[in-house]
Amino acid sequence: MTQSTYALEVHDISKTYATVRAVDNLSFEVHKGEIFGLLGPNGAGKTTSIRMILDIIKPDAGQISVLGGPMTEATKSRIGYLPEERGLYEDMTLLGTLLFLGQLKDLTRQTARARAEAYLRELELWDARDLKIEALSRGMNQKAQFVAATMHEPDLIIVDEPFSGLDPVNARIIKNLLYRMRDRGAAIMMSTHQMHQVEEMCQRILLIDHGSRVLYGPLDEIRRQFASNAVEVDLRGKLGHVPGVERLVSRNGGYRLLLQDGVQPEQLLRTLVNMPEITVERFERVETSLDEIFVRVVGRKVANEEGTA
Repeated sequence: MTQSTYALEVHDISKTYATVRAVDNLSFEVHKGEIFGLLGPNGAGKTTSIRMILDIIKPDAGQISVLGGPMTEATKSRIGYLPEERGLYEDMTLLGTLLFLGQLKDLTRQTARARAEAYLRELELWDARDLKIEALSRGMNQKAQFVAATMHEPDLIIVDEPFSGLDPVNARIIKNLLYRMRDRGAAIMMSTHQMHQVEEMCQRILLIDHGSRVLYGPLDEIRRQFASNAVEVDLRGKLGHVPGVERLVSRNGGYRLLLQDGVQPEQLLRTLVNMPEITVERFERVETSLDEIFVRVVGRKVANEEGTA
């Protein structure tokens, strides 16, 4: 029997609160050994979806398979969850909290202590081990939450805004830890509004709005789908009229060229290379950022709904 490559399978789940359809017939999968981005505007249904996956609430319809089957107590010990709302016990010490939570995830006290110490030293929190949680700074608390969610080396890790409150140095440390977990085969589902982190870290994404899937698949394919019809070039010589170019703008010592409909960048490159009065030194298609895609897709969807209301 072939072992599934999926750590998480969500099929046609829905959830309604009173008259509000929070999640509407949503389906997606998360592969083992990948970082998967769960995106959407506020109120899109991300938190409700995560709570259904974690069996905190039940879907009204649909099915969820976690690590090969339905949620059980044994399965819960193989999951790590970093919620957006932080909630460690404020009157406990940092080390005491981690030992307690590690043992709740079926670690022996000896193993929990060894892993807690290793993480705290790596995250430069060891000297704060005897401080109470309430005495930690926001950034220290965020790192402590991350350790609590992952020190049992889970197979599925769900992180909600994992870089909140972190400076660039500490964000990089957390990022490298996530990469390390991915490389050992863990599946990581990351929900964040920091699109640059998604662009750097995620292989595939799901964008939901009003509880429904609006974009889903490999990030590279989605970016190609929304590719800009513009290129940037650096060249020697003066650029005048170019066939196939609708508009030309000088930019940072080079040019940004907006192509006419139907003109492909490869055609333009051939045209430029064959122009004897110029020499092309750089030719690059302008990529559409995930921020732009997010606004374009969600904004267009909202506009269409308003137009048909």
